Amino acid sequence: MTDDPRALLRRYGLTPRKSLGQNFLVDPNVPARIAALAALTRDDTVLEVGAGLGTLTAALAAHAGRVIAVETDPHLVAILQQEMAAFENVTIVHGDILDLDPATWLDVSPAPAMPLWGTRLPHYHVVANLPYYITAAVIRHLLEAAVRPARMVVTVQREVAARMVAVPNAMSVLAVSMQFYGQPRIGMRLKRGAFFPAPEVESAVVCIDLHETPPVPVTDVAHFFRVVRAGFAQRRKQLRNTLAASLRLPPDDVVAALKSVDVDATRRAETLTVQEWGRVTRALSFPFRRTAP
Repeated sequence: MTDDPRALLRRYGLTPRKSLGQNFLVDPNVPARIAALAALTRDDTVLEVGAGLGTLTAALAAHAGRVIAVETDPHLVAILQQEMAAFENVTIVHGDILDLDPATWLDVSPAPAMPLWGTRLPHYHVVANLPYYITAAVIRHLLEAAVRPARMVVTVQREVAARMVAVPNAMSVLAVSMQFYGQPRIGMRLKRGAFFPAPEVESAVVCIDLHETPPVPVTDVAHFFRVVRAGFAQRRKQLRNTLAASLRLPPDDVVAALKSVDVDATRRAETLTVQEWGRVTRALSFPFRRTAP
């Protein structure tokens, strides 16, 4: 498809729906650059989230073996079905990605050996130009799926991209989550004019190469993130205070646990690496005397 998205909207009598966060790529150079970041081959299956008018879908279809294009807006689904008809390797799916299990479309089942981590498929990739208001929810849904991609290439708000790739002294729950599941990097930056209508913020494309196995030895992923969220609950407070308050544990026990894994109890959550969070989680895994609620 070569038509400008603005021309397509006029042809079909549609306008972008602000309620769905619709901002369509109009820079003709960007789709090919995003497809290049995904490093696709004919062996690869791509799950595209938020296919919109198919501008990026066509670029992905030119390189991948199969593209599963998910779109929630029924008006856009109708356009996609017409404009993508020439691409035999494109499947249009009408639905909300948060309600869909990727394994359904990939025709695979997760390996039973590591149920807490799931199965990483080397030839499965995710490419997404997401509405910014659901970015975190969609990424989390895909990262926590039983069948996970080898790589994700997602367009997000530039500020969010910076948080994803943050280093100690600027870490957040989002940064820990991204770096627990994979290795994120900023692939390219996009100005507002690359989209129609132009969003109020600038954007960036983040590439996340997912780990095959957990980067830290944890036996319970849910417990790992429970401890991380507790640590960031009052991010300006020291770890001994915020962990004790959020997990309802005696402060002395928390200090002792942190000391046992060589983590200073006076540090703040934003200073810890993912590996240090793994040690803290293990230290807080044994039974404690809980304080009164």
